[in-house]
Amino acid sequence: MEQFRLMLAEKEVSAFSTWEKELHKIVFDPRYLLLTSKERKQVFDQHVKERAEEERKERAAKLKQKKDEYKELLKEAKITSRTSFSEFAGKYGREERFKGIEKMREREHLFTDFIHELKRRDKEDKFARKERVKTEFMELLKEQKSLGVKSSWNDVKKNIDSDSRYKAVESSTKREEWFKDHIKGLKGNVGEETVDDGEKERRKEAEKQRRIEESLKEREKVVKEQLSSSLKERDKERDNQRKEEAVENFKALLADMVRSTDMTWKETRRGLRKDHRWDLCTLSKQEKEELFDEHLKVLNKKKRDAFHQLLFETSQIDLTSTWKDVRKLIKNDPRFDKFSSSDRKREQEFYVYLDERLQRAQEEFRQLLKETKAMNYKSKSLLAESDQHMRDIEAFLENDKRYLILECKQQLRQKILMDYVDELARKGPPPPPTQAEPSRRK
Repeated sequence: MEQFRLMLAEKEVSAFSTWEKELHKIVFDPRYLLLTSKERKQVFDQHVKERAEEERKERAAKLKQKKDEYKELLKEAKITSRTSFSEFAGKYGREERFKGIEKMREREHLFTDFIHELKRRDKEDKFARKERVKTEFMELLKEQKSLGVKSSWNDVKKNIDSDSRYKAVESSTKREEWFKDHIKGLKGNVGEETVDDGEKERRKEAEKQRRIEESLKEREKVVKEQLSSSLKERDKERDNQRKEEAVENFKALLADMVRSTDMTWKETRRGLRKDHRWDLCTLSKQEKEELFDEHLKVLNKKKRDAFHQLLFETSQIDLTSTWKDVRKLIKNDPRFDKFSSSDRKREQEFYVYLDERLQRAQEEFRQLLKETKAMNYKSKSLLAESDQHMRDIEAFLENDKRYLILECKQQLRQKILMDYVDELARKGPPPPPTQAEPSRRK
């Protein structure tokens, strides 16, 4: 079995393929005959499961490396919390580390996470600065020997307003508030003069310890919030990565197993469940069905485009052709049968193609008329006087394929031409180059 496993590895058997598709790679190797038919299939299934897991880990490692490089680019870019993603992308869009993340949505997601982290740090720094400013201000108050429980804020601030620690507090309300807190602390210590030095020292130490504990509790709270946020983001990133891998694996399974657009999801699901890759997919039933519907849309579009190309390449087809005649011309082309097994569907699509072709032909003919310099606002009156003007127009048009393609629809072509003549007459002569339009003069 080990030799058979080694052979599978040497032949680079795909982890996301089937036994039938990979058989041609190994069937002529002498080691193929070492196991029974049942054993070969069992070893193959086990090998592709293990290889699928290895490839998943390899992709995850590569993706992590690319994300780390992208995050390093974000750090080097020296962006601020006010920088927008469009500004960042416009400046660094050609960087290899930027291109390393394939999806623009993922790039923006990582950028947003980085900005959130910047804002969190700014908030934390702001909090730390505020605490430092408060501590220094309180120290300033303690240094005032004349300050007592009956001191007035208006009197005290005159003595300290030139100190940098006073100026560092931007809010006058905060200064007064902290002053009042300091006074409350002094009131609690009334009578301290009668207490011995040992008791004073113990109280001072107890107050210091209380402040340390409060600071630690506050810091612990901040750390817990940060850790919780980081864990949530990490779990979210892992879930997104697993979801993307599951979607890609299921798309590969659909590409291999679903070639026909005539089967329903219920019918297709039975066959897909027999493949080992079905068990590797962690998507919900609804997500699988939505991917199946998208896959069918892609298949239908490819078949439709191929069928339309076949009709376009058939030069005998014109705008008046019938399906009965066209069918004989194209029935031996592989694209005829690949489009659908239903002749009714092929006929319906043929007439859809003709309708689209007619619409394009009309638009192109109108464009041709706009390019025809022989026609102007006087054409209507000239046509009423004689047929010569029409002959002049037709002489100009008759060599252009946009005119000739409507040869089989002469009445429609003539109607489009005369409608354009009426339009030119209604508009009248164009204004001189130096003359402003009437609406602008007003």
